Amino acid sequence: MALLLARLDHQHPQRPFLERELHWKTAGKRGEERIRKKFNEFYQEEEFHTLWNVSLKIDNWFVQMDGLLLTEHCAIIIESKNISGQLHFDEKTGEFFRVNPTGEKTVMENPKIQLNKHIRFLTHFFKMKKINLSVAGLIVFTAKDCEFISKPHGVSICKTYQMIEYLLEILQAFPLEAENIKLSKIKKLILTNQTPYKQAPLCTYYFIDPKDLNPGVYCPNCKILTMQRAKRNWICTECGVRNASAHILAIQEYLTFVETNITNQKLREFCGFESRAVATRLLSQLDLKRIGKSKAYSYHFHE
Repeated sequence: MALLLARLDHQHPQRPFLERELHWKTAGKRGEERIRKKFNEFYQEEEFHTLWNVSLKIDNWFVQMDGLLLTEHCAIIIESKNISGQLHFDEKTGEFFRVNPTGEKTVMENPKIQLNKHIRFLTHFFKMKKINLSVAGLIVFTAKDCEFISKPHGVSICKTYQMIEYLLEILQAFPLEAENIKLSKIKKLILTNQTPYKQAPLCTYYFIDPKDLNPGVYCPNCKILTMQRAKRNWICTECGVRNASAHILAIQEYLTFVETNITNQKLREFCGFESRAVATRLLSQLDLKRIGKSKAYSYHFHE
């Protein structure tokens, strides 16, 4: 997201929204890191396994779970939410909203709905794989300055510092399953079936005209598009740093931001240089799938 912002003018109409998105994503990652760090305190004598950032699909039904705890009692889905302020769950309407310190009310998607969907998915996934293991869930709010004004019924919700106790309480509510469950095999099965989510190019996703992206190659030192091609190298015109592989990030940007394939001409336009021979050499050095013939080659990520 930061790299996308680096290619947009400061006056671009989508910039404020993307800056908020970047803030939320960065905060979310910090929250997930707090959960993983806190999870170091989890212990039980029985076997257990923990998976993070689990992505699975059944046909066109895709889910992404922040964490998954596998035990002989049950599997517990862990959902991380980094939302600050006063948190309200309205049981009558099913709405979830937060009120910030200034009194502003913001209605958001109810995390209870998301968790229940994930529980249904994993229950069905286990049934398909003939795994006799119950599924439960826990929503962990990771923001340090969040306050529960109300909580919904029928779902476990806590703050980061409460997570371990809540997990143990959930496990106590599930008796050991009758059959001998091989948790290591279940873990291997889940890892084998991991399916990374294929998101649409960000320009499509955020309704940005690719023509609005400024061309150039990103300097990791200056954090701007100031790298220029010179004598088989990339040199920053501002700080003078050299980076022979700076084009690799630019190609990844194009395939992530604009479209899922890149050509010789598109690379030159995106990076801001003219040599067709240089573009051909740079593209051929990368592990990309090449489609087409001769001058009409297009390059894609391997699936």
